[in-house]
Amino acid sequence: MLVPLFMNQYKEMILVMQYQSRCKRYEGGENSMKTIKSIRKFAVLLLCSVTLLSMTAAALYYNTYTTVATIPNGNSCNRTQGFAVGSDYSYTAKCNDDESVQVIYRTKLSDGSTTLMTNADNASTYTTHLGHANDMDTCTIDESYHLFVATMKTGSESLVKLQYSGTTYTQLGGFDLRYNDSDLAISGVKKYAKDANYIYFLFFGYEGADNDVTVYRGMVPLTANSGTINVSYAFQINIADALVNGQTVSGLNDFSRQGIGYIASSDQLLVPLTKQNVSIILAYNNASTATGTVTADPNLSFRITSTTYPSLFEIEGCDETNGKLYFNCNRKANSSDILHDAVCYFNGFTIGS
Repeated sequence: MLVPLFMNQYKEMILVMQYQSRCKRYEGGENSMKTIKSIRKFAVLLLCSVTLLSMTAAALYYNTYTTVATIPNGNSCNRTQGFAVGSDYSYTAKCNDDESVQVIYRTKLSDGSTTLMTNADNASTYTTHLGHANDMDTCTIDESYHLFVATMKTGSESLVKLQYSGTTYTQLGGFDLRYNDSDLAISGVKKYAKDANYIYFLFFGYEGADNDVTVYRGMVPLTANSGTINVSYAFQINIADALVNGQTVSGLNDFSRQGIGYIASSDQLLVPLTKQNVSIILAYNNASTATGTVTADPNLSFRITSTTYPSLFEIEGCDETNGKLYFNCNRKANSSDILHDAVCYFNGFTIGS
């Protein structure tokens, strides 16, 4: 589960209630009773104060962040898209305006140093096979590192598999994702399990109504580089009625959907949404086993409204590693700004067991 920053206030509340209980068991004279009443009044006031502090903390839940690195615009790719993290590095995909060219940047999380990765297939620093490159995830297979990319295309490159070493990658192949005998385009991909034979993925549907979006589950053979993957229906997520910082958001189903995040230790699906300079992350529990229509956790969904980048603050993807929740984003101070796309992490985010 996610651990709120204000957990200590709840501990204080428990102590106050225990103290009140002890007061009730106290027996004495008139002065003692006056003392007890005074203590009770003080305890009630303290309890109210602590509650208000907790409510304030909840309203500010993860609404600040730290920039790890800004991401350049190599090969005229100025639109930040897919995002994934490993233990030491993050990977950000960008595309050009007509999505004919894509690039991948590797960022060292410890110091922010960022490198434009090389495509060994054509001895360049770009590829033309990743489409919109809306989401990515990392996976280690036989001690080699891989990226799986959700292209938002249908057919044999709906899900593209890359292998990388350092800052160089090659494309091993791609998969045709199908549901009920029809080609499926996906906008999000994150693995939730792996065994000796398969990688188990959550796929975020591209098509569909904004207020109820389908999540699929699919099994990709561990060593396969291409083929057809028949996915299964997993669940619907309700977006329109989600509570963010404890309140509904008017027009939430009009926000743009992005990639997805998954936290294995808490089995939570994270869904970023964006509208202009507002980005929201919704959290859905029990993602690996959920069925039916799932509502966002009202205590764990939060937003960031940027005044520094009033034209656009668009979280594209998020991923967790080493207890931090990282994200990449398009940031614009004005409509022509293309210089501030970034990799960041949310301040104060922690994961508990």
